[in-house]
Amino acid sequence: METMKDFEKEIEASFRQIKEGDIITGTVIDVNEEEVTLDLKYYTQGIIKVENLSNDPDFSVMEEIHPGDEIEATVINMDDGNGNMELSKKEANDMLAWDKLEEMKENDTVVSVRIKESVPSGVVAYLEGIRAFIPASQICSDYVENTDAWIGKTVDVRVITVEPEKEKLVLSGKAVAREREEEQRNHKISMLVPGSIVEGTIESIMPYGAFVNLGNGISGLVHISQICQKRIASPHEEVKEGQKVKVKIINTNDNKVSLSMKALEEEMVDTEDAGDVEEYTSDETASTSLGDLLSKLKL
Repeated sequence: METMKDFEKEIEASFRQIKEGDIITGTVIDVNEEEVTLDLKYYTQGIIKVENLSNDPDFSVMEEIHPGDEIEATVINMDDGNGNMELSKKEANDMLAWDKLEEMKENDTVVSVRIKESVPSGVVAYLEGIRAFIPASQICSDYVENTDAWIGKTVDVRVITVEPEKEKLVLSGKAVAREREEEQRNHKISMLVPGSIVEGTIESIMPYGAFVNLGNGISGLVHISQICQKRIASPHEEVKEGQKVKVKIINTNDNKVSLSMKALEEEMVDTEDAGDVEEYTSDETASTSLGDLLSKLKL
């Protein structure tokens, strides 16, 4: 049998005092193009007009709000004239969103946002209903010249600036993009097999060695001591930028590819030395025929 204890929450809810300006939570029980209806566990229901749902100009109530969703909203009118409590998600969001955004910043949270428009020096997106700016230098791993091309695209970002008093929210996708690229590069490197011989192109030359582009976004270093067998003062003595070379993968420690041209030279010398060994030949027959054996038998 049900007891009074089973109804404690409902009883407490019915006696709670709600006033204009309070932020309350309700469960969506109906959605249409004009408004959202909430169950507040109260003697009346809550109504949020579409214009009070979000600051995002592209917000679609039918796509983004569903029955069963929980929504925090501010009470703006205790009676809308039809016996319902009028609420505003926008007002509640303006108060609560900045705390959420600050938490995202502290936790280095990665979130996805859709770019809505292009503005001087960057683009605009919305996060937690707040208008956010992404500088052109922070959209992806490289500087973006044509920001218009990014309108409508979804990017993963982190919150880097939160200033509610100035209504300033700045996001960055650069670090996230570079981390993803680094992960992909490290995975490709892990697939390389030390000892393998590969072909590449000298892409840059430094005093300590030459960097070889192996393709697929991977480059490796041929240290100056691994360029050739003889001692050289500068890599320029043996290689030049744009030159095609064959190299041997020495190791991939710490996700850095170490290569050697010298090792290939040494292997070629070893092969040539092995080919110089003379084979012993003789004109004498090593075998004895059965006829020879029988002819020597005395009966």
